[in-house]
Order: sequence, then structure tokens, then C-alpha cells
Amino acid sequence: MKIKPFYTERFFAAHEFSAPYLLCASDCESLTAAELLQLADTTWETLGQLWLGYTESQGDPTLRTQIADLYAAVGMEQVIGPVAPEEGIFLTMHALLEPGDEVVVLTPCYDSLLNLAAYLGARVARWSLVERPESPDAIGGWQLDPDALARLVTPRTKLIVVNFPHNPTGCLPTRDEWRMVVETAARVGAWLFSDEIYRGLEYDPESRLPSGCDEYERAITLGGLSKTYGLPGLRVGWLALQDRPLRDQILGWKDYTTICASAPSEALARIALQIGDRLMERSRHIIQDNLTLANSFFLRWRSVFRWSRPQAGPVAFVELRNRSARAFCERLLVEQGVLLLPGAGLSPDDQHVRFGFGRRSFEAGLAQLDHYLMQQGGS
Repeated sequence: MKIKPFYTERFFAAHEFSAPYLLCASDCESLTAAELLQLADTTWETLGQLWLGYTESQGDPTLRTQIADLYAAVGMEQVIGPVAPEEGIFLTMHALLEPGDEVVVLTPCYDSLLNLAAYLGARVARWSLVERPESPDAIGGWQLDPDALARLVTPRTKLIVVNFPHNPTGCLPTRDEWRMVVETAARVGAWLFSDEIYRGLEYDPESRLPSGCDEYERAITLGGLSKTYGLPGLRVGWLALQDRPLRDQILGWKDYTTICASAPSEALARIALQIGDRLMERSRHIIQDNLTLANSFFLRWRSVFRWSRPQAGPVAFVELRNRSARAFCERLLVEQGVLLLPGAGLSPDDQHVRFGFGRRSFEAGLAQLDHYLMQQGGS
């Protein structure tokens, strides 16, 4: 049985490390191992003593304790990690789903949140975010449709999949809306997979939602260091959940994937979480600076883009007016060396592109896009 090609990752594999200007990254500015150690006031000698044998399959207990401290309702034994963030999706879907199960997935979304459920034979229903009517100063242009969720969820629904702060739109529900999602899952006894890989990148920290695993006993939370903390090269993510039987099933599947984590990654992850608040603040600062540039850019180019400022996170899903996203991105890359992500893997339409605001190189890439549009007369 063949799985649908992973469009987003194949696209990045082809272009991410060769394009001169990257405007669509979903992560935040990274740093070197030396910079991380310096921020944490740790020396290289600490890592020099690291034992490079096998590690515990569920993850290092000290690291899992640090992760559990991020939540209110789970302890160290209810954390699985490190897993690569993508592995966390893979393991959960395989542990939960069987052919014929009903799954509701919030869309647009990262390809695997949808494709894996379909590959496993589930009947997948898309719960689509809706875009508010256009406004020159629109903030949070994408929003939930609670009535649509109520129509899609039935007593047979096995799993609801959500992602907040949202990739690719930057949507962040209110606490009341988040409570509605949790209550909808609880009403039918569905599992709730809560992808929280961007948690901590709320522009207003007061708007941060309670984690899914703290709100609901049948929720599985996905977290990690790749986006918010700017450390994707560590490949450190985790799953946190209250349900111990499901934890055991997921660990059973992990025996068939990575088995255990990289010891250096675990060590650096422990160091990163010691200064997690500083890393999050660093990422938010970069995003805010880049959003200021983006606001001015999109105001100048309203004839080309429909812009709704995101509410949280490092990405936005921006509509191209009356043109193909794929064609525009291909032409932009060839003629100007600027990489934008067409929304083909994230959404069924060909009108949106993803912008990413988490890297310091954003300003240079945006200047190149601005130059390109001026050369093309806005076409």
C-alpha cells in the first residue's frame, strides 16, 4: 500500500539548501552548540563525559522530568521522548487507528497530520478553518468554525487532530473556543491529538492555551524543540498523555522505529530546557521584528497578496490574487532565487503560499521579493 507523497518535505528536500533566499521556513532562528552552551553557562567538558551507549527507550528520566514540568496533569512516566516530532505523529496514528475509523483533521495542515490517517485506512473528514472578510488591518484572519466541527463529529469519531498555534495560518483560538474543541471530543469519547509544536510563540503570552494533555484524559500532546526553541537539528520532540495503556501501545510501536534516542541530543535537550524561557523570548523577538517588516510589505503589495496578520507562531498562509501559487513560486525561485512554499501539500487549493517569519534572514529575502515584484510590475 502506497502512502501519498509528502509534498511539503519533498519540496524542501529539493530547494531548501540551495535557494539563496528562504522566505517560508517554519522554524525559528537556530544557534550553534557553542552558543547554546554559553547561554546556559555550561562547558564543553560536560558533554565530553557523555556515555555514547544505548539510551532508555522511553527517554532519559531527567529530560522527561523537565518535559513533564511544562504541564500540569502529567508526570515523567507519562512522557515519551525524545522522539523526532514527525515520529510522534507516526507512532500515535499507528497506535490508535484501524481501517474504517473516523478521523476529523483541522485543515489546512502539515501533510502528515492528514496523510498518515488516510494511509492507515481511516475515513478522514477535513475541518476547515475559515478566512474572515478582507480588512486592511486584519489580525487573525483565519478562525475556527465550531458549527462545522459539530457537524463532522459523530459517535463513531475515533480521533480529532488539531494544531495550535496553527501551521500554516497562525490561527490561535480563544480559551472558550479551545474548551469547545475539548468538550466536543469528550462528548463522543474521541481521542484528541494536539500538535503543540509552536506553543510558546504566542505574541501575547497571556493568550497561551492550556495544553491538551492537561485538559482532557484522552488527549495526546505533541511538543518539541524544533520550532519554538529554534533547535530542529536536535530532532527532539515528545508526546505527553494521561492514558497509560495508550502510552504503552505507542512505546510498542517505537520499538519498530528509533527504539531509543541519540545520547548527545538528549544531553543538549536537557541544557536547552534549562533556558527554555530565554530561547522562546529570543524567537518571539525575531518574529515580531519580521512581522513589522511584513506588515509594510503587504500594505505596498495589496494588489498581489491578501494578508491577514497571524495571531501566533512563525508562519502565515497568504493568498495570491488571481494566480497559481505553484507557478508563482516556481518563477520566483528561478528568476530571483527566493523560496516560498506553495500550499499544495497543506491545502487543496492553489491560491496560497506560506511565509515564515522566524529567521533573521527574513529581511534580506523580503527585499529580494520586493525587488522581483517591482521588476515584474506586480505580476
